[in-house]
Amino acid sequence: MKTLLLDTVQWDLVKDAAGNIALASEPYAQAQDVASALRLFNGELYYDTAKGLPYWEQILGKLPPMSLVKSRLAAAALTVPGLVSAKVFFASFKARNLRGQVQVTNINGQTLTVAF
Repeated sequence: MKTLLLDTVQWDLVKDAAGNIALASEPYAQAQDVASALRLFNGELYYDTAKGLPYWEQILGKLPPMSLVKSRLAAAALTVPGLVSAKVFFASFKARNLRGQVQVTNINGQTLTVAF
């Protein structure tokens, strides 16, 4: 499966060498789609408002248990087609900034790491 390739800094579309909108292939496409799923707020996706993380309702401005945040992030990652497992690791929580990574495994047995 392919997806539109996004610039890793600005999270915007990128052109290929021919000037067309660039596409990403698996497994990178899956990792990028996981990163997009982790950024999606509940109700934000106009064609499927059921998708997304409940950031406003349960996470931002609250102090939820880390187990809740881990389970929500893992569930969001697993919405990407072709993934069979997701593990969330937290590296730090300083000045209200949470950093970590999600390690996902696809149906081919490849493990991909997505930092947040």
